[in-house]
Amino acid sequence: MTRGEARYVIIRTVSAQGGRDEHDRERQQRREWAASAGKVDVKLEVVVIPVSDADRAKEFYGSLGWRLDADRAGGEDFRIIQFTPPGSECSVQFGTNMTSAAPGSAQDLYLIVSDIEAARDELVARGVEVSEVFHEGTPGARFHRPGTDGRVSGPAPDHASYSSFATFRDPDGNSWLLQEVTTRLPGRIDAAQTAFESTADLARAMRRASVAHGEHEKRIGAADPDWPDWYAAYMAAERAGAELPT
Repeated sequence: MTRGEARYVIIRTVSAQGGRDEHDRERQQRREWAASAGKVDVKLEVVVIPVSDADRAKEFYGSLGWRLDADRAGGEDFRIIQFTPPGSECSVQFGTNMTSAAPGSAQDLYLIVSDIEAARDELVARGVEVSEVFHEGTPGARFHRPGTDGRVSGPAPDHASYSSFATFRDPDGNSWLLQEVTTRLPGRIDAAQTAFESTADLARAMRRASVAHGEHEKRIGAADPDWPDWYAAYMAAERAGAELPT
């Protein structure tokens, strides 16, 4: 090796070591930031569903009113299609050569709605075959086929949160489970943050607050001049699954 070649190797080695050191410093910095924050967010972003015909599945999920995010192919043997349901932070993907799972084997994927009957009516209006709205007479009946024992027709008494359901399937048989959630269990929502997925969800929350506030005014025997504050407290507590004001 000549002196020039040796010098080149040394420079390359130092440069590579410097790059590794910089990379290590960045990784350590990220760990420190994560430790100071207390946790690293891990978000469910996409669920892959197995289909036999990508075009047929694309037409079906588009007919639901879901947002088409992507439809990309990599040659003739690979294709990826992504849709996102309204208000959802999680998307679904399907296509060609994406999964070894059998088409139709994805079962009972939850779709959370604030009004089960309105959600069902919208799907029916879009031409989707949907089960009737039901609640469970026996535990786990939500996972049974329509017409089997354990499903009780109609929404749960008083529309109890987490307790009313409806189901539908895509052309391959992948099944979806609509569940009505109006009040979250404690700890499921950050109490410091109150957000609604849509104006319709916000309007329904305001209607529930209005009914509850009417009962509040009956109890105090007078009109409540601070009703905006009461509404806000009620809606935030309901959303977070906290104790509701009375």
